[in-house]
Amino acid sequence: MSKLTYHNNCVGWPEHDVHAEGGLCEMIDRAIDITRNTFLKHVDRESLQNLEESLGYDKHPKQGLTMAGDFHVSYHRSKLHGETVYFLKHSAIEFVFA
Repeated sequence: MSKLTYHNNCVGWPEHDVHAEGGLCEMIDRAIDITRNTFLKHVDRESLQNLEESLGYDKHPKQGLTMAGDFHVSYHRSKLHGETVYFLKHSAIEFVFA
């Protein structure tokens, strides 16, 4: 199985799919909390690193705050239109890997 890549975040989500059956809201409502380690097993590391960098995280704890060290970030598994997806929540914004 190939690793899932960054797909979209809730801020840029297509409006027609926010409240649609199987869409964004159902994905969030049906999410299961998972650990970062579980999340990392299923997502493309390069895609995640690009996202982390764009959010201002450092690559190593000696340089500053990393996403791995940020206890405000949570990780989740859910379904989006019947397909398993993984997402992280950062500053109340869902970042979806599909």
